[in-house]
This record gives sequence, structure tokens and C-alpha cells, in this order.
Amino acid sequence: MTKSSTALVIGCGIAGPAAAVALQKAGISSVVYEQHPGSAPEAGSFLTLATNGVDALRTLDADKAATSVGFQTTGIVLWSGTGKRLGTAEVSMTLPDGTTGYTMKRGDLYSALRATAELHGIRVEGTKQLVGVTEVGAGVRADFSDGSRADADILVGCDGAYSTVRGAIDSNAPAPKYAGLVNLGGFVRGVPVDAAPGTYHMIFGKQAFFGFAVAPDGEVWWFANVPQATEPERGSLALISGDVWRQQLRELFADDAGPAVPLIEATSHELRANAVHTLGHLPRWHTDRMVVMGDAAHAPSPSSGQGASLAIEDAVELAKDLRDLPGPAEAFAAFERARRPRVERVIKQAARVNNSKAATGAGRALRDAMLPVVLKLVANTKHSRQLYGHHIDWDRG
Repeated sequence: MTKSSTALVIGCGIAGPAAAVALQKAGISSVVYEQHPGSAPEAGSFLTLATNGVDALRTLDADKAATSVGFQTTGIVLWSGTGKRLGTAEVSMTLPDGTTGYTMKRGDLYSALRATAELHGIRVEGTKQLVGVTEVGAGVRADFSDGSRADADILVGCDGAYSTVRGAIDSNAPAPKYAGLVNLGGFVRGVPVDAAPGTYHMIFGKQAFFGFAVAPDGEVWWFANVPQATEPERGSLALISGDVWRQQLRELFADDAGPAVPLIEATSHELRANAVHTLGHLPRWHTDRMVVMGDAAHAPSPSSGQGASLAIEDAVELAKDLRDLPGPAEAFAAFERARRPRVERVIKQAARVNNSKAATGAGRALRDAMLPVVLKLVANTKHSRQLYGHHIDWDRG
């Protein structure tokens, strides 16, 4: 595409600002449209930005802004609900130059990436809910719920797992699939735990899964995955009060070793739950003028630790392909070829992790017996290097 090309970026979460900055680096100007007035932090919500995500942000000169709001995390210690240490694993690898993974609050990463985009002079418009997209001649037109519209050469859907752009590309596109887990989380001060900063501790409890990490300032960040076979109706979880969740979690973890119960009891902010959904295989990622990326194209579960990192990788790869190829249709096809195998492999691996979290009875006993053996087999393997060491060479055409 030419340096005078323009783009509409739909969504200002993690993928949207990253895409806009990458497009600008490729010589394509864009405007970012977000349906909410601002990207509000989510209570109890945090994520891992793995080494590969930090590397992709470095290509955009945005790595320092993002990592400044988090703390380094590289390892995981896994425990059974009885207190038996099952083994260790990587949450990210450390590159030869010292680059490693980070943990950060989701809202802080949103804010850092949006601020980076705005520092680059990229316009972000809030309260713009997309209601329709039309390919018009050699361009695309977006219509918003307030009656306004915008035109550009291409449109990039960064609007998450429940993407409107995905439906505009393919009206038969699959919806996200429920993963059988409900997720909650929180932040706590003043509760001593036997753990050093920078390492996750994951507990395969008798009835649910619990994880936590200690930040450098001593605050404990925790999350719980609660198996629930029946998918909750959309919006129903928000109707359950924090006190009800707190009592339910206390009961679920009452018989497990570890600090789950005192951490849950000491969490003073409101507890909010969300059902975990994934989008594994999307048949169509693009038309000639529209494309989806990030969770709009491939949504792994949080168990992957890769959702944010894959979205940022997408931004770099998409912009590079648009820079190097003559038209958007060719660039979008190249983008899909480059990204689909990698992201679908990550999603499948995360699905297997979800299944192990929900194991009960004999399945739980087998998991606890086999996990140490499995961890030894996968440690420092080609798989780990492919996942965390992935690098997109921006300067190579």
C-alpha cells in the first residue's frame, strides 16, 4: 500500500492502539474508534505479557511504556490441593539480552498503549459503537450508532472476542465457545504468603484452580478458575454480589493447602466474575478491505498467558505485510498465512490446560501423578523457544 493510505481501527483495547502505532510505522495513517467513553480498568483483572509480546512492542518503540506498569515474571510453581509440589514451568523465557515477561493490570496496559498511540498523534474517538461496514469502491465505510460515518482505504477489526467486524466479514462466523470455567481475581495487601516476588504459584485444588503472584511492593495478585459445566447466560454473572462470590470461593478452597482462603477473605474490592470464552478456528479473517486481528480473529483462554502478546504480534505482522505488498487483499492473505498456524497452536494448548484445571476424582489423581513427568519433558524444548522466542523482523522485506 502507499504511504498516503488510510485505515479505520475499530476497538481501543490492547490490539487497537498497537495496530494504529504499527500502521503509522508502515506509513499508513489511522483513527481508532472505541464504543466506550474510555478504557476503564477491570477490577481484579491482570494478565501476562510474555517475552514475545515485549519483543513485538520493542519493534513499535512501546515496550518501555508497557513494561513500566508491570513487574517481571518468568516462572510458575505448580502445587496440588494437598500441598504437594508438582513441578515448575516457564511463564516466559529470558532472552540473551535480558528481556523477560511481565505481569500487569489489564487496565494499566490499556492506558499505556492508548497513551503511546496519542503521543504518536493518532486520534482516538470514544463513544463510537460500530453498527455497519460497507466496502465502497476502493475503500470501506463504517457507520456508527450516533449517526456518524467514516471512510478509509481499509478497516482493521480489533474489537475483541465479540467482534462486530468479524460478523461484517462473514455473517456465518462462529461465536466464541465457552471453556467451562468462570474466572475471578483480586489484589490484596497485608496478607503474608510464602512466595517471593516475580513467580506465579498455581494450585490445582480439589474443586477449583487458584493462582497468585507477589508484586515487588508486597501486594498479592490472585485469580481463581471455577469449573462450571453449564454456560452462564450473558450478563448473569454481573448480578451475583461480591459477598456471594466470596462465600462460594471460601467453600471451594476450604480443604486445599495454600493461601487461597485468607487472600479471598482479605480482598476488599468488589469481586467480578466472567465466563471464559475462546475462539479457536475462524474460517475467514478478511475480505479485500477488512481484516480482524487479536481476539476478534483468535481468542485463547487466559490459561495461555498469550492473549495480549499474540495481539501485539498481529499488529506488527499486519503492518509489515501492508507495507511490503501492493494491495490490502494480498497483505491480508499473507498476514493470515503467517499468523494462523501459530495462534491456533497456542489456543489448542491452552484448551488442554483448561481441561486439567477442571479434572476431578480419578482424573485429578492421574493429572497430579503425570504432571511432574510432563513438565520435565517440555522444559527448554523447541516448543518453548517457538512460543516465547518468536520474533518478527520488521526490517526484512
